[in-house]
Amino acid sequence: MKPNDLLAMLSGGDLRSTGRAEEAAAAVLEDPSLFSALLKGLGHGDARVRMRAADAAEKASRQRPDLLQPHKKKLFTLAELEDQKEVRWHLAQMLPRIHLRGRERLRAVSIFCQYLGDKSSIVKTFAMQALADLAEQDGSLQPDVLLLLKRLTVEGTPAMRARGKRLIAQITRRKAAT
Repeated sequence: MKPNDLLAMLSGGDLRSTGRAEEAAAAVLEDPSLFSALLKGLGHGDARVRMRAADAAEKASRQRPDLLQPHKKKLFTLAELEDQKEVRWHLAQMLPRIHLRGRERLRAVSIFCQYLGDKSSIVKTFAMQALADLAEQDGSLQPDVLLLLKRLTVEGTPAMRARGKRLIAQITRRKAAT
C-alpha cells in the first residue's frame, strides 16, 4: 500500500464515523513504514482524515509503541497546537507511550493539564488517564497528580469522577506495592 492510499482510505463519510481507521491501523502494523503517513494525516485539511488518522495511529501504537518514538517532536507539537477534540484525546493516549526524559515528561504534564480545560469531557478524561500514566512512570509526579485527580473526582463530569476514582485506586495500589 502507498502512503497516499492509506490517507485516501480515511477520507469521506460522516465525522462521527471512524471509517476505515481499523483497517489503516492493521496496514501500518503490517508495514510500519506507513506510520509516517498516518502522522501526516494528523495535519490534513479534512477533519475526518485528521480524526481517523489519529485513531489509527493510536490503535497501531497500542501494539507497537516503538512506532511513536521517532516522531516525538511532531507529536508534542501537535498535542500543543491541535484543537480538534478527536485528535486531542488520541494524542493523550499516545504521548505517555513514548519514552520521555524529565523535561519532556513535565512538558507532557503541562499539555494534559491544559487539556483538562477542554470543552470535551472525553478529552478531559483521557488527559486524566495520561497524567496517571505519567505519574506511574515517574513516582515524583504521583503526589501532585493524586491531588489533582482527587479534585477532579469531586468537581468533574460524571465520566471524570468515575475515571478519577479508578485512577486514584490504581496509583494508590501500585504505590503501596512498591
